Amino acid sequence: MVTTTTTRSEVVSPDGTTIAYHSSGEGPPVLLVHGGLGDHTRWEALRPLLTSHVTVHAMDRRGRGASGDHPQYQLAREFEDVAAVIDAIATTSGHPVGVYGHSFGGTCAFGAAPLTSNISRLVLYEGWPPVDPAAWAPPEGLLERLEAMLEDGDPERLVETFLREYVRMTDEQVEAYRQQPSWPARVAAAHTILREERAFLATPFDPADAAKVTVPTRLLVGDDQALDWQPEVVSDAIPDASVSVLEGQGHTADITAPDLVADRLLTFVGARP
Repeated sequence: MVTTTTTRSEVVSPDGTTIAYHSSGEGPPVLLVHGGLGDHTRWEALRPLLTSHVTVHAMDRRGRGASGDHPQYQLAREFEDVAAVIDAIATTSGHPVGVYGHSFGGTCAFGAAPLTSNISRLVLYEGWPPVDPAAWAPPEGLLERLEAMLEDGDPERLVETFLREYVRMTDEQVEAYRQQPSWPARVAAAHTILREERAFLATPFDPADAAKVTVPTRLLVGDDQALDWQPEVVSDAIPDASVSVLEGQGHTADITAPDLVADRLLTFVGARP
C-alpha cells in the first residue's frame, strides 16, 4: 500500500533563500513546480493520481508556503531554486528527477533545466518564456489597478481580476479555482503577481536558451487557448521536444481534468506503459 504521509524538506538556494518541498508516494521521483499563484497545495487534484506510481515532490516557490523570500526579486534566482530542489531530490533518491511545471512554474523549470544534470524528463504545461512578448502585454492600466488593490489590502480581488483580465479565465474556471482547497494560498501569494508578471514580460523566449534544454521534453497545451503560447516554435528550438494537445482543455486541466494530465505526465516520464 502506498503511504499517504507527506514529509517536508528544505534546501538552501544559491542566494541563501530556503526553499521547501513536500514529498509523498512511492516510485521514481517527480517534482511539481506550481505557477504564479498558490503553493504546494495547488496540486491537491493531481497529486493523488500520481502517488501510487511516483514519489511526488511539490515545492513552494519563493515567497509563499514554507519557503523563504529575498527582498530583491530576480527571475534567474527562481531557476536556481528549482535546480537546487532537483539536485537535492536526486541526491536523496539516487535517481534523476522527472519535472512538471505549470504556467509560470513551467517557465522556472525551463530556466532550471540547463543548470542541472539531474532531470530525467521535462513536462511543461503552457509554461515557457513568451515567444512574442507584445502579444502578452496586459490590458492598459491593469498592472496599476492591481497595485492599487494590493495597497488597499484587497488581495482576493487582485487575484480574481488577474485571472479574469490577464490569464483570461472564464467565470466558471475562476469559480473552480475558488472551490479548491488551495484558494487561500493563492490569495496569500497575491503580492508576488506583479513582480513575476514584470519579470515574465522582460524575459522573452530565446532559441539559444531552448537549445540548452537537452533532456526529453513534452509541451502540453490545451486546444482552448486564451493566450497564444506558440508551442511549435518552442518545440522546434529544443533538441528533443514534442507537443501534446489536451483536447477540450484550457490553462487549468490539471484541476479541471486531472486524470487526463496525470495520464500524459505518467506516460511521458515512464511510470505508466
